[in-house]
Parts: sequence; C-alpha cells; structure tokens
Amino acid sequence: MHPVTLAEVRCAHPFSVLGWQEADKGLMLRAYIPDANSVTALNLKTGKVIGELSSTEVSGLFELHLPRKKKTEAYQLQVQKAHHQYTVIDPYQFKQEAYYAVHYVNAQPENLYKQLGAQLIEIKIDSKTIKCTRFAVYAPHASAVSLIGDMNGWDGRAHPMERTQCGHWVLVVPEIAAGVRYKYEIKDAQGHLLPHKADPMAFAAEQYPSHASLVFDHSQYQWHDDKWMSREVDLYRSPMSIYELHAGSWRTHADGSTFTYQELADQLIPYIKDMGYTHIEFLPLLEHPYSGSWGYQPLGMFAVTSRFGSPDDFKRFVDRCHQADIGVILDWVPAHFPEDGHGLARFDGGHLYEYADPRRGWHPDWNSCIYDYGKDYVRQFLVASALFWLDKFHIDGLRVDAVASMLYLDYSRNHGEWIPNVDGGNHNYEAISLLKWMNQEVYSKHPHAMTIAEESTSFAGVSRPISLGGLGFGFKWNMGWMNDSLRYMSKDPAYRKFHHNDLTFSMVYAFNENFILPLSHDEVVHGKGSILNKMPGDEWQQAANLRAYYAFMFAHPGKKLNFMGNEFGQGTEWNHNQSLPWFLLDFEKHRGVQQLFRDLNHTYQRCKPLYELDHDGAGFAWIDHQDADRSTLSFRRVDSAGEAVYVVSNFTPVPRTDFALSVLAEGEYEVILNTDSSYYWGSNFDIGVVQLSQASAEGWQLPICLPPLSTIYLRRKLA
Repeated sequence: MHPVTLAEVRCAHPFSVLGWQEADKGLMLRAYIPDANSVTALNLKTGKVIGELSSTEVSGLFELHLPRKKKTEAYQLQVQKAHHQYTVIDPYQFKQEAYYAVHYVNAQPENLYKQLGAQLIEIKIDSKTIKCTRFAVYAPHASAVSLIGDMNGWDGRAHPMERTQCGHWVLVVPEIAAGVRYKYEIKDAQGHLLPHKADPMAFAAEQYPSHASLVFDHSQYQWHDDKWMSREVDLYRSPMSIYELHAGSWRTHADGSTFTYQELADQLIPYIKDMGYTHIEFLPLLEHPYSGSWGYQPLGMFAVTSRFGSPDDFKRFVDRCHQADIGVILDWVPAHFPEDGHGLARFDGGHLYEYADPRRGWHPDWNSCIYDYGKDYVRQFLVASALFWLDKFHIDGLRVDAVASMLYLDYSRNHGEWIPNVDGGNHNYEAISLLKWMNQEVYSKHPHAMTIAEESTSFAGVSRPISLGGLGFGFKWNMGWMNDSLRYMSKDPAYRKFHHNDLTFSMVYAFNENFILPLSHDEVVHGKGSILNKMPGDEWQQAANLRAYYAFMFAHPGKKLNFMGNEFGQGTEWNHNQSLPWFLLDFEKHRGVQQLFRDLNHTYQRCKPLYELDHDGAGFAWIDHQDADRSTLSFRRVDSAGEAVYVVSNFTPVPRTDFALSVLAEGEYEVILNTDSSYYWGSNFDIGVVQLSQASAEGWQLPICLPPLSTIYLRRKLA
C-alpha cells in the first residue's frame, strides 16, 4: 500500500506502512503525524535515542532507516510541532495485540462486548507495563476507518485502523484511559465519507450535540449483592408486583431537572419498600438520542444513558435495590432503532444492521430501522446486548419490547407492503429464531434472571420452553386481559351487565402462558387518559371503580405490573417532561387510593393463595361468574396447601345486602381487604357481621353484604 493513502485517509492496512518495516539492507521505522515539524524515535524502556526520522515527500510522513538488520525494539516518538512538543507511544508497533480483538469474537455472543468496542488492556514490554485501549469495530463494507477523538483532535488522518479479513477494524492506542471521547470516521466502499459514527459497542456516551462514545472501565465497581445474586427462588410461585417507571419523570427537582441515579436510589428504594412492590421496571435506559422516545429508540445497546449519571452510578442503584430485596427489570428494545446519522443506520455505507429492503427494514409505526435478524453479526450483537445487562449490571429481568412487531412480517403493513417468508406466510422465521436463541442464552448463563415478552397477539407458546415448541420467554404480558378489563371498567355500571364477558373471558386462556397483568405506561398516554379517568361516574364513583378494579387485578391469576402514578390515582395523562403530580397526595381521595395500593401489595405478598399457583389452573376456581344482571363476580384463589382466599367484586353502585358466598369449609371467616373502607376514601358500607358459614344444598354459605363498587377479600380464620 502506498504511503500517500495515509494523507488521503484511505489506508485500510496501516500496519503494512507504519511502524517497523523491512527494507533493503535493514529496517525502516515509519510514522505518520500530520503537522509535525520533527520526529525522534526513543527506546521505550531506556529513553535512549534510536534516531531522528526524516521527513518525506508526503507531508506528515517520517522515516528512519537502520542499515543493519536487528530485532525491532519497542519505541516512543518525540514529536515537535509548531507550538508544542510531546512524547507518544506509537500504536503501529502493536499489530498482534490489535488483532487479538477478533480471535474469539465468534465463539460466544458475549465475546462481542468482551473483545469489541473500546477495551482497556495492558501490554507488558520487558518489565514495563503500558496501559492501552484496544479499539475494534465491525464495518465490512467500509474502505477505510479511522479512530477520532480527544486523543488526536478528531483528525481522521492520525489513527487509521487496520482491516482484518473478517471485516473488523482494529487498533491499540497506548495511554488512553477511561473517560476519553471517541468516534469512528468511516468511508464507504466507494470512498465516500460518512457522518462520524458512535461506537455500536460503546459502554458510555455523551448526550447531544456530540453523541460521542466514551472509554469506560467496567472492572472498577465492587458489588455488594452476593446474597441476592446467589438466592434460589421460583419466580413462578413467588409474588411479583412490578413498579414500572420512567426515570426522568418519577420525581424532578423544583427547577425541573431530573434526579440522578443516586437520588433515585435515595428516594425511590424506600418508597418501593414502603409500598410493597417486589420489582422496579425501568422504561429503556439504553442510551438514546431523543428523550421524547422515552428510551424506545435506542442506539447504545451496551451503554446505560448518561442523562442520570455514569454506568457505575447505575450499578450502585441496582446494588442498593438488591440489598433491599428489590429486583430490577430493564426494558430492552431489539425490534428497531432510529436512523440518526451517528448511529447504526447504514453504519459502514451498507445495510449492516438493518434489512436493505424497506418492506422489511423500515418500521412504519415508529419511523425507524428494523434489525436484519438473518445476519449472523446482528444476531450476535443483539444476544450479546441482552447478556451484557445481566452480566455487567446484574439486571434481574429483560422486558422485551414490541415482540409482535418482530414476529410478523406484515405487522402494521397493508397488502403489498411486506414480503412473505419462504413458505408464503407472515411469520418472520429469522426473528423467531433469534428470540429463541436469546432466551436460551439468557437462561443458560444467567439462571437467576427472567425474560418478559410484550406480545399483543395470540402467537402460541411465547412463554413456553423451546423444547416444547415455544419461544422460551419466562413471562408474557397479558394484553388481552388489560384491554378487556379496561373496556369493561370504562362502561357505565348500568350497561356493564351487557359486557360481563369482558371480565370473565380472560380465564379461558389464563394458563396458556405465564402471564403478567400490565397496566403500563402505554395505557396512560396518547389521549387515553389516566387509569382513574377511564372510570365512569362522579368523583367518588371514579375512585371507587378504580379501587375495586385494582383489587380485582391483584386477585386475578398472573403477576402484576403498574405504571408509576397508578398507585395514587393520577388524574392526568403521564407527561415525560414533568414530575408525577405528587401534590395530589394532599387530598384524601388520592391518599386513600395510595393506601389501598400499599395494602394490596402487602396483602398479596402475605397470602400465598394470591400468587403461588398463578400459572396453574388448580389455583383458581369460579364461584359465580354468571351474575351479569347484578355485575358481581366471585371466585377463590387456592395455594398448594389448600388454603383459600375468597374474592367478591360488585361493579355497580348498588349495595347487595343479600349476597351469599359459597365457601369450601365450615368455620369463621374474616375480611382481609375491603376497597370500600373509609381508610381508602370509601363509603364504609356495613358488610355486616361475617358469621360462621351456614350449610345449604350447595354446600357452605357465607351471608355478606356487598358494598357498592367494591372488591373484598375473605379467608377462613385459622384455629
């Protein structure tokens, strides 16, 4: 390769030009340092002068000829420029160390984040240890790639990278420490300069306007959650009440600025413990350029967003959650990515990450690119990302966003706007294969963790084992229950009897999947109103409907998820630019809803019948699901020991004073939760004395009075 390609920034193999080179009758040391006046080579160990390099006809290119053959020696360069002098260890003497980055990349998907990107390494020469950063990026369509950043004044001429046979570009640069900013300057196959690209494997990044990647050291943080990480727990038979939140708007400072990870830890963790949630789920914290996407348009699949602090700050947050026995779930987005110039779209001039055909590669709903799930590198990239969060951040679960859009080739597309699969159908076999592989890798390498699918169709076996033909997810959001139950609750009570099936239909399929019942952020945005405002009636009736609905949710089979603000009856839609309206807790109504939510969480965790057999039909039985005229429902939840909690809901404002509840056994029963209690801003309607159950032709009957718009839990008193 001719040295002139260095000045033109189109050198794909700088190691064949720079550093020690064989020459006629000896060796030659060549260095390319734009704008240098003089360059002197010094022995790296002793500091003795090897020789002064002579300038050549190529501006910035310097050469030193040594007439005798001798073993090459490690060196540094003393550089004199117009206004300053400095000494630098030349990266072009570390070819073997640079190539090491790609030796084991394909062995395991996690090797991508262990080998590629910016890796802090040490090189030992004799007794001297040199701290370096090894850069490696996959760009097979590129004709030239340069490292640019703080280390070279963002000059693409200074650090051309070496292309390997497999399409990676590598370079080891000494004396670059954590915190240094960098990007890649890439030219496409035709030599056209692309927008400067952030590192797809970056561990940290700056916000707008630079979007620069940052060198980061993941080895520094010392974890203190061994007890949590080594625990043995059956998630399916354990209580799970998830608090979904957006980190930027849960609380803000008086000036509107967001909390840091540290401030969230200080305030959020005590709140979660007090309220009785078991898990926190964050809307995506993967680095993303546009805050208005709430994190659902990510580009940093290996970088936690710097909006709220450093990666170590977030590790400390997770660590403190674990020490408080709180799990942390992260929304993870493998379905699509934005086309920002610094990102993955046309990364190396070709369609490296996305499908080339817009009928597969462009998402009409979100105006974003769709990953090409058929490419080996993209598959490794996404699986590596999933493993990365569990490995480096001790995340307990990944909630996988928009799974339905991955499974179906015709998702949100009209006839003629999509390409069928090889069998002429609409299933994306490549995405299905990827999801199976991702789940297989997660559960084999991080058995403490879980994966959760946000999947809105009736695709079979989403949360069933791969060996049984499923996708292998641990859990699936029950979108059917959410849609049906909210539709029912939005009806005026006078008309609910005509829609009774909306509340009962979910039990037809409740055990087909391992369900989580979600009242998520998606239900309180885009004109849908808050959960409270979906309820009909006057102010009291709205609150009563909400309380009855929440208690029905906590008694229904399936784990629970609620978005922030639901727990105190937020009255307006969620706005990501503002804090939750915590001032509402000045009002008794909202304090009552919050107190109910607190009691629901704690009651739920204390009562095994409410959670132990969530995914087993033996844990649920209808008592009466046909009382449409009075809009009541009654059922029981049972644990493995046969203990039962009885649940009765009255979804009209009319008290039912002659209600008889069928129970399994004779004895004295107690009310353990009543959403109509005055503690919750209810009417405190007199349920009457819960007497001993009475024998009847149908078995044992417990006469009670049902309060208006209420749900009550009862159980037999233990001897």
